[in-house]
Amino acid sequence: MTGRIDSMFQFHQAALNLRAARQELIAANIANADTPNYKAKDIDFASALQGAIAGSGAKLQMAATSNSHLSGGSGETVLGAPVLYRNVVQPSADGNTVDMDVERAQFADNALRYEASVKFVSDEGKDVLAALQG
Repeated sequence: MTGRIDSMFQFHQAALNLRAARQELIAANIANADTPNYKAKDIDFASALQGAIAGSGAKLQMAATSNSHLSGGSGETVLGAPVLYRNVVQPSADGNTVDMDVERAQFADNALRYEASVKFVSDEGKDVLAALQG
């Protein structure tokens, strides 16, 4: 019985964890809006969620036998999802790629979706509790 309940909430757990991690990335972008050469970061939420559900979020790095081998990326991940640099909308003179309008909109959108996911989990939890009691 517990396994069925756990599997029912697996999607929401993955979604909430990714939303919280994404919120931290966006908050870091906003905090570093005046930092020279800071590059705005984000994750592709849809592909990260698919990877988390499929269990393929984290991938092993290839073995490098020489220091001159290319790494293929920064290797920075959030919950197994690769961290991507946001496309520059308006370049700045100091090399910072944070656009506060974009970051505020993404922050608000992600927060709203996080709260919606919490509401869905709460409603499903109430339904399960009612089914167990009735």
